This record gives sequence, C-alpha cells and structure tokens, in this order.
Amino acid sequence: MDLKVIEVTGKSDLKKFVKFPLKLYKGSKEFVPSLIFDEMNTLSPSKNPAYEYCDAKLWIAYRGNEVVGRIAGIINHKFIEKWNKKSIRFGWIDFVDDEEVSAALIKKVYDWGKENNLDEIHGPLGFTDLDYEGMLVDGFNELSTLATIYNYPYYPKHMEKLGFEKEVDWVEFEIKVPEKIPEKADRVAKIVMEKLKVKMLDAKSKKDLVPYGKELFDLINVAFKDLFGFVTLSDKQIQYYIKQYLGFISPDYTKIIIDENRKLAGFVIGMPSLSRALQKSKGKLFPFGFIHMLRALSKSNKYIDLYLGAIRPDLQGKGVDALLMTEITRSSIKNKVISAETNIELETNVLVQSHWKYFDARQHKRRRCFYKKIL
Repeated sequence: MDLKVIEVTGKSDLKKFVKFPLKLYKGSKEFVPSLIFDEMNTLSPSKNPAYEYCDAKLWIAYRGNEVVGRIAGIINHKFIEKWNKKSIRFGWIDFVDDEEVSAALIKKVYDWGKENNLDEIHGPLGFTDLDYEGMLVDGFNELSTLATIYNYPYYPKHMEKLGFEKEVDWVEFEIKVPEKIPEKADRVAKIVMEKLKVKMLDAKSKKDLVPYGKELFDLINVAFKDLFGFVTLSDKQIQYYIKQYLGFISPDYTKIIIDENRKLAGFVIGMPSLSRALQKSKGKLFPFGFIHMLRALSKSNKYIDLYLGAIRPDLQGKGVDALLMTEITRSSIKNKVISAETNIELETNVLVQSHWKYFDARQHKRRRCFYKKIL
C-alpha cells in the first residue's frame, strides 16, 4: 500500500498522534507511556504557552488506514535568536521499522525548515528543556522513565542512514542507595551550612513547597542559561509548569536549601518512580489509572527518579550540591529505597556526574540529539 503523510489538523488527529506509541510499543517491557492528557496539552496551541514563540506542525504517516509513524516539527524563535543558529527541531518521532516511513517523516520537517530559510534540522527536541529530548542510542533493555523517551534500537540506525550526525549526547545513571550516610558526608554538610549560612527547608507537606514554586523555575532560568539549547522560560510557562507538576512532588524527595534571608539557594526534585504505574495505566488516569499512580506515589515504592536540580550561581562549587544529595539520600534510606534513576545529564557536565563517584552507580543509558544541514 502507498505511504502518505498527513498534517494533524484537529483534535481527532491529535489523539491518533498521541496514542500511536501505545500501539507501536505494545508488549515492550521497557517502554513507559506518557500521560495522554499531558501530551494533548503540550501539543495544543491553546494550552501550551511555548506556542507564543514557537511555530509547530505535526504529521502522521499512514499505510492505508494504519498509522505507521508520527513526527513534530518545531521552529523555536527564541532559540534561533539566543544561539544564533537557524535550526528547525523535530520531536515526538516514532515509526515502524521501515526506512521509507522514517525518511518521509523527516522530509516533512526538513522541507518546512527549507521553506523558512533555516540552515539545519536537529532533534529529538521539544519546545523547551522540560520536554522530551534525545533519542536512545544505548540502554534499550533498561526500563524507561516518565521524563525520558524510549525507542527501539532501529531508530538511531535510521537516522544515520538519513545522513544525520551526533550533535550532543546525554547520559543517565542508576544510583544504589547506601545503607547509611558516611560520617564524612554528615560532617561536610554541617560545615557547608555554617560557612554559607544556609539551611534545609523543613518541609512537612506539599503546602510548604508551593511558595517556592516560582523561585524554583526562576533559578532554572539562571542556572541552565548556558546549557545546550536552553531558552529562558516565560512567566506564563512557569505558571503552566507549576500548575502541571508541583502538585505531584513529594516532600520526602524534594530538597530545598534557603539562605539566611529565606531565599532559594538550591534544590533537587525527586519522586517515587511512576514507570510501572504508567505501564499499567497505559497513560490514562481514568477510570482506574489513578489507582496505580497513587500506589506508586506512596512511601512503599522502593525506586525513585531524580528530575530536576539547580544551584544558585554564586553558590556553585561550594558544597551545596553535596548537601542536597546527602539529604535526599537520608530520606531514601529512611524509606528503604533501593535505587534512584537520574534524569538526563549532558555528557560534558562533569560537575554533576562527579557526585555519582561516591555511590555505587552505573551509567546505563545514553541518548543523542542528531543534526543535519539543510542544503
């Protein structure tokens, strides 16, 4: 049957676009589905504030009436202005193992970039750094997470055949939780707090964390500004993310350090792993998916995921990061957590990766942003 690639134009098409991975990865033990309503919101111009400075198009590939692939093309005007790189992004890319399909999908984004006089195509990337980014190139037999992309091993092979090259890699680690906090770590933590006049926020519930929501994202804007491809989050985006995610975070695994004026000095956000719960719910909260989620968010969950962390620039390299890791480890020991999964870290970010040498850790996944010149 002939292949056709159709642009998404309405809600019905968008649902097909969002739900395609559920069919493609059916039976996979490693794939973790996204929350369907979350994906619908992210890809809807009326919901996602990133559309204020991004143009986006979505396409679905069909053979007959069967969906065989999908892709999003994104022109992020803030990125182009900040980094002086005339690039078009591709993201949300999934396809069956058919080179004609992957080539047809990429061509749609490539041609749209050419129409807009752009110089290169790269991805997988989302609208912002808080969206999915990076195609898995190693670690296909590892369980995925809520925050990352899973893809089959044939994906990167297709990209290379299409002439794409590595632009940057991210790595991920599995960290085993130790039986106890080393005395030296406790001693260093006390010295850091006394010297820098900082302390841990004593958060008993989510209500204690909410007042710091805006400051968390303001700090991300400052601390991440020089990282690959980062674009400053607008106030509307910050409010969007606060509303979307802050209600889920756990005081046990969200550690906030404040200075003597109660201003944010640094933070790390972790959560009980939702991977198995999302697999059971198939990306749906209702009618019964929320039950799996609630169970996963309990203290009985023995696995956690680390999502975000940042240190105020004037305090970087002074031990605040070690203090945060000591405290989240303390909570993990208390709750008998077995291991933690890091979020993606740029392979060049040796400062972050230096933390893991003090733990029983293994680097078990690698993902890549590919790029290609537009001729």
